[in-house]
Amino acid sequence: MRSFMREKKIYCGNRYLEVDIFPYSQNQKDVSRRGKRAKKQKVTEPKQRNLNDKNARRYLTQLANTNFSEEDLHVTATYKDKFLPETIEEAEKEVANYLRRIKYRREKEGLPPLKYILVTEYSTGKDGKKPVRIHHHIFINGGLDRDTVEDLWCKRRKKGQKKGERIGFVNADRLQPDENGVAALCAYLTKNPSGKKRWSSSQNLEKPWSRSNDFKYSRREIERIAKNPPGIEYWERKYEGWTLANKDYAFRVEYNEYTGWSIYLKMCRKE
Repeated sequence: MRSFMREKKIYCGNRYLEVDIFPYSQNQKDVSRRGKRAKKQKVTEPKQRNLNDKNARRYLTQLANTNFSEEDLHVTATYKDKFLPETIEEAEKEVANYLRRIKYRREKEGLPPLKYILVTEYSTGKDGKKPVRIHHHIFINGGLDRDTVEDLWCKRRKKGQKKGERIGFVNADRLQPDENGVAALCAYLTKNPSGKKRWSSSQNLEKPWSRSNDFKYSRREIERIAKNPPGIEYWERKYEGWTLANKDYAFRVEYNEYTGWSIYLKMCRKE
């Protein structure tokens, strides 16, 4: 069956670009019924919300890079023993209430609507059922000061109290993206396959989008590049206005004995 090289460019906002170059068959193309150059389309959000799934991990990173920058925050929130939820559903209800408090405070201060990505992490006890060490990582858009964000991780204020009791440890840090955006932080949050992680996000996030081209590269050209990788200048000529995000890990090659070579690039907008 005839095959060719498909180039798929995945845009994460206007700052980051991922490029997948991989073998694609004529039959696959016929089934998809696409023309010479595919139309702009949103990247498909994986149904799998478990971050042990590599497609979910990749999509989460693309989504974070599309929506969050150095103006935004990363929040880590844990539980005191007295407030530790019995189930994941209880934990998700608690953190949902926290996000509602942040949303209300933003509205009160006239800030743009809350945008977030939530990662809930936990392990299971010896019985394999009861969750332990539940904690949350949250990307939120900037605007509120860090002290306010931290103070809102609390229980409802009781009579005679100036503010509610803190639920547990909480820390809000300014995001510090590098040339590959917040991918390093996302990799840290989604590592440790022995733990369990699930994620969710607000509905108002901008989605990464992609466009495909089946005529930019030949199989022979990709094989040559894979065996003798060119310098950064080569890719800057191929993708005007972009450069490799990092010389060490932004260029990746894979070989499959049945389909051949594939190349994966991570790029950032040139200054």
